[in-house]
Amino acid sequence: MTTGRPVGYSAISSYSRVEILHLVQEQPRRTITEIVEATGLHPNTVREHLQRLIDEGYVVSAAEHRTTRGRPRVLYSAADGILASSPIQRRKVRAAAERGDLMRRVLPGAAPELDTEALHQVDALVEDLIDAGFDPLVDERELTVDLTPCAHASSQAEHREVLCRVHLGLMQSVLSAAGGPLAVDDMRPSCDPRECVVQLMFAGATA
Repeated sequence: MTTGRPVGYSAISSYSRVEILHLVQEQPRRTITEIVEATGLHPNTVREHLQRLIDEGYVVSAAEHRTTRGRPRVLYSAADGILASSPIQRRKVRAAAERGDLMRRVLPGAAPELDTEALHQVDALVEDLIDAGFDPLVDERELTVDLTPCAHASSQAEHREVLCRVHLGLMQSVLSAAGGPLAVDDMRPSCDPRECVVQLMFAGATA
């Protein structure tokens, strides 16, 4: 499945936004000042990037609880689908499940390998990956998501490790927000940077 959208369409096609997302994935409840110090970006630029990430459901903000005088700081965390829940992400997940159910009714095929909850997780995951510029191919039996060729392998090759960790975190966030038995295991190792196959697993199962 492909949308024909260029990679630049995605909110995380900018490495500055990827870097910010990586920071709040690694350590939630970060302030603007902390992100500015870590990235070297101008505060206004950081605010613009954060707002774009919030608008896409990748980041959530909350006011700091203060017991002393002074304006509470705004704290930013990556949406994880559980503790840091984004209403935008939840809306996307519900819409993806509805579209998936409709497609399965209109275009019936072989009996799915997964139960309804897992199918809805896959629906949400596939739509999110397409929006991020990927062309995912899901194997329900093997529980793999093939993203080859990686849409970011060439354009941002020097940042591959961070990109991979951020995308894996986003995938887990979507699966958690959708609710169900599936979770991200890890990427399958490959010598080819363009090759990307993500292994899923049933939550609680041994990897």
